[in-house]
Amino acid sequence: MKNEFRNKLILGDNLIELQKLPDESVDLIYLDPPFFSNKTYEVIWGDDGEKRSFDDRFAGGIDHYISWLKIRVRQMYRVLKPTGSIFLHCDGHANAEIKVDILNKIFGRNNFRNEIVWCYKKWSVAEKMFSRNHDNIFFYTKTNNYTYNQLFQGRAESTLKRFQDKKIVSGYDEKGNRIPSKTTEEESQGVKMYDWWDIPIVPPSGRERIGYPTQKPEALLQRIIEATTNEGDTVLDPFVGGGTTISVAERLNRKWIGIDQSVMAVKVSDLRLKKRVEENKLFAQPYDVILPTFNLKELMEDDGKKFEIFIIDKYGGIPNLKGGKDLGIDGHTQIGTPIQVKKWKKPIGREVLDSFVTAIQRDDKALFEKNRKEGQICGFIIGFDFSKDLINEVAALENRENIIIKLKYIKDIIPYSNPPKVDVTKKELEDMRYRFTAQAESKIGIDFFAWDFEHTEKAFKADVIMDKKGEQEKKFAEGEHQIAVKAVDKQGLEGVKELKIKVTKKSKK
Repeated sequence: MKNEFRNKLILGDNLIELQKLPDESVDLIYLDPPFFSNKTYEVIWGDDGEKRSFDDRFAGGIDHYISWLKIRVRQMYRVLKPTGSIFLHCDGHANAEIKVDILNKIFGRNNFRNEIVWCYKKWSVAEKMFSRNHDNIFFYTKTNNYTYNQLFQGRAESTLKRFQDKKIVSGYDEKGNRIPSKTTEEESQGVKMYDWWDIPIVPPSGRERIGYPTQKPEALLQRIIEATTNEGDTVLDPFVGGGTTISVAERLNRKWIGIDQSVMAVKVSDLRLKKRVEENKLFAQPYDVILPTFNLKELMEDDGKKFEIFIIDKYGGIPNLKGGKDLGIDGHTQIGTPIQVKKWKKPIGREVLDSFVTAIQRDDKALFEKNRKEGQICGFIIGFDFSKDLINEVAALENRENIIIKLKYIKDIIPYSNPPKVDVTKKELEDMRYRFTAQAESKIGIDFFAWDFEHTEKAFKADVIMDKKGEQEKKFAEGEHQIAVKAVDKQGLEGVKELKIKVTKKSKK
């Protein structure tokens, strides 16, 4: 069904993309916006989209930064359901201003629930101050009627040693008698979770690590998602970064939407999700990667009917979904004007026009005559290119018979481009080790490469997600192996090259 929800990973400015989402459609928002530090390390990916965002938010001082963030949080408030929650992740550079000038004003002071302190251990170069080893996460709700699933944590060792399996005293009555804890649930699961969370950062060699410097641990997002959503709820991350939020939401069977202005953020998140899907196909949910620029190669590989439906839908029309012969009419505008779409690479010729005029009269003769009489457009022909003969005849037809046919170029409906052309070379080293070097051609430049060292025809499962140089070394076991390298350009389009090798162990002399 056309209106069925699909998970979405969107490349674009989140202010623009948030405005496209319906009112009260999201159950949880987690955002980890760039911190107000004015340091160059805030440019993490280094691609054009992130640099534009960096210049935008740091064009002025703290007031400019707060204004930049506030206008986005207003849109988040709009899309959040009345039962929904928002978690805003920040640090000490602007946490006071964010709470007072943004969250209190938009969500209301009465809807503040917690200031969660995320504690972690890391090396610090701070001088003449205590080492900063925590972040702040503000938890607000839209109303008093919000989803909340109580989480528990284990008791301290000293508590367990003192009470063992006895009920824990929660207080004393007026007469000084001990009051046991009120719920058996706490007895079996521990104590209610505190608002300070000791969760380690992702280690450099950890399984979760994808090469994203400020990557958040999955345990942190799992705690937030489990506490404030249920299965099937929708989670939104408008600064998707390395994709931790949507990856955890996927694993916990939540619907999700991720947005980022960085090509690398979106494509790295996509590769991370694809790898998870391959590891757990049974529970994988479908999702769309939405890019501003469409892959021309993929468009041309679509069958004719699918291509027609896609283009007419993007044009804002109503496609003809019926199978079989469409008698020259592929769809209509919202007011009923006929549309024909051609997927031809060659310029569309005059013969198409002649048959189309016949088709639109047959489709609705009364509408055709009305449009002709009133000087309105009688039909649209959409294609990649048009011959001079066709263009001239369209003009002559309007002058001669007052039949107006509008020619629409596909490039004016959707931006498209060819994906990168990729090549890879190998060099055999000692001890069954190989060095691979990838090269890619793109008019706008390559952002990064990804590698799959045990590639199958069904899917690309990245072993190396983010490689800026296009060089990798790998040791293999004996046997045949298929390697694939994927190049991603600055528009998010990707090309893939595969290479087969046969590895044999060299006999010792």
